Amino acid sequence: MGEEKDIILHSIRKSYMVALLANGERLDGRGFYDYRHIELHKGLIETADGSALAKIGSTQVIAGVKFDVVEPFPSDPDKGVFVTNAELLPLASSRFDPGPPREESIEFARVVDRAIRSAEIIDVESFFLEEGKVLGLFLDLYVLDYGGNMVDAAALAALAALMNTKIPKVENGQIVRGEYTGQLKIERHPLLVSFSKIHHYVLVDPTIEEESASDAGLSIATTESHIAAIQKFGTGGFKKDEVLNSVDIAFEKAKELRRYL
Repeated sequence: MGEEKDIILHSIRKSYMVALLANGERLDGRGFYDYRHIELHKGLIETADGSALAKIGSTQVIAGVKFDVVEPFPSDPDKGVFVTNAELLPLASSRFDPGPPREESIEFARVVDRAIRSAEIIDVESFFLEEGKVLGLFLDLYVLDYGGNMVDAAALAALAALMNTKIPKVENGQIVRGEYTGQLKIERHPLLVSFSKIHHYVLVDPTIEEESASDAGLSIATTESHIAAIQKFGTGGFKKDEVLNSVDIAFEKAKELRRYL
C-alpha cells in the first residue's frame, strides 16, 4: 500500500511540474537555465594539502586533497597517482545509507574524476620521486547536504581544492608534513554543468524534486576551450538537438561558475 501511495504521489508531483514547465516556470521560480545561489570557500581543512566547500542551493560538498608517497601503477612506473573517492554521508540525505561505498557513490566519484582526468590538468609526471616511489594525490569528496545536483557542486569544490593545493616537501622518500615546495599548477579549469530532462523540457541545476521527476540526466564537463567529458543518467534519452544545445549552455554556464574560483 505504501509503495502504491508513493507511485501515485510521484505521478501527481511530476504532472504538476510539467504543467508549470509548460508555462515556462519552475517550482522555485528560476529560469530553465539558471543556477541556484552559489557559494565557494577555500582552505577550510587545515590538515589537508588543499580543500574547498561548494554550495549550490541547499546542496553542500566539501573536497579535501592529500598527498602521500605510494607505489606507481605497473602500467605507468614513472608517473604519479591520482585517485578520487566520494562519500555520501547519511546526514546529507535519508537516501544515503551508512556503510561501505555503494554503486551511487562510486559512479559519482567517477564522473568528477573523469572531468578532471580527461582535461589533463594534473601533471602526474612531475610526481615521480624514484624507482618504485611516486607522489599520490588523493581527492576526497564528502556530500554534506543533498538538495539535488551534487555533481556540479562536487566538481566546483574539487577544482577549487586543487587550485588551493600545496605540494609537500619530500626528503628521503618521505613527506615532510607541514612543509611545502610550491603550489599545484592548474592551467585549465574543467567544470561540470548538469541537466535534467522532464517530459521534453531540459533544465540546468536540477533540485532533488526535479531529479526525482526527470526522465534522463546529462552532465557535461568543459574547459575554457573544449568538452572534457559527458555523462548521461537515467533510462530516458536526449535528442541530438537537445544535446548540442546543452553543450552550448554548458560552455556558457561554466564561465559563470569559474567566476567563483
